[in-house]
Order: sequence, then C-alpha cells, then structure tokens
Amino acid sequence: MTDMMTKEDVTAMILSAKKTAGMTWEGIAEKIDMSPVWTHSAAMGMNAFPAEKAALMVKVMGLPQEAESVLAESPTKIWEQAVPTDPCIYRFYEIVGVYGPTLKALIQEKFGDGIMSAIDFDMSVTRVENPKGDRVKVEMSGKYLGYNSW
Repeated sequence: MTDMMTKEDVTAMILSAKKTAGMTWEGIAEKIDMSPVWTHSAAMGMNAFPAEKAALMVKVMGLPQEAESVLAESPTKIWEQAVPTDPCIYRFYEIVGVYGPTLKALIQEKFGDGIMSAIDFDMSVTRVENPKGDRVKVEMSGKYLGYNSW
C-alpha cells in the first residue's frame, strides 16, 4: 500500500519546483489565471483549488497527477503557533491586535452587526514608491455578512 499524498507534501513539491524554476508567485498566478495572494494561500494548503485550477497548477509546476486531487481538497486551517515569531507575519498579528477592535467598530458602524467575509474575499499587495522609503500597500475586500437575529 502506498502512502497517500498530503497537502503538506504537495506544498513542499510546489515550493521546490518554484525555486528550481526561478518562478515568482505573480508568474505562477498569471499562468493559472488567479491572483498571487490566492495562489500562494492555496499552494500553502489554506484554500482548495477549483478542479480546473488544480489541473493547471499541476501542469505549470510539473507535479505528479496525484497532486491534482490533493490541491482540490478542502483544507483544515490550523495555525501551529499562538503568536507568530516571523517578524513580517508578527507585524500583521500586531496590526490586528492593535487595530482589530477599531476595524470591527467601524465595520459595524457602517454596515451593522456583522463581519467581513474571508471566503468571498480578495486581497492585493503592491509596492508604492515613496521618497522616505517604499511602502507596502495591502488592500482587502470582503463581502459584508450580517448576523442573523432569529
């Protein structure tokens, strides 16, 4: 009996193929016609590829055919640490810790009692030139979902 391929296995294969080929996430995303943010997240096992995108990813990255069904599997999203230690990721954690209550209050003030969807969601990361040092611009857009009160 052969061991089943896991999302972690496929992620490792993608990262290896990306490095070997000298590809960028933007380049990979372009080839499968998806955003770089979504492509990376799905490649890291945090989203499921639609079947046709899984097939394209397998082809673009030169993965074994078995990887296609693994890429299309629904993920189990588990973080391994309570507080991230990578400095870049920690800053996002810090932003949510500091500004999370503010964002919640402003969303609820403008829309009512509810949340911003992370499912019907898109995000982009761009570089903005600035004489004081280039800026990182992160834009997020999620569908508003009101809480049911019944």
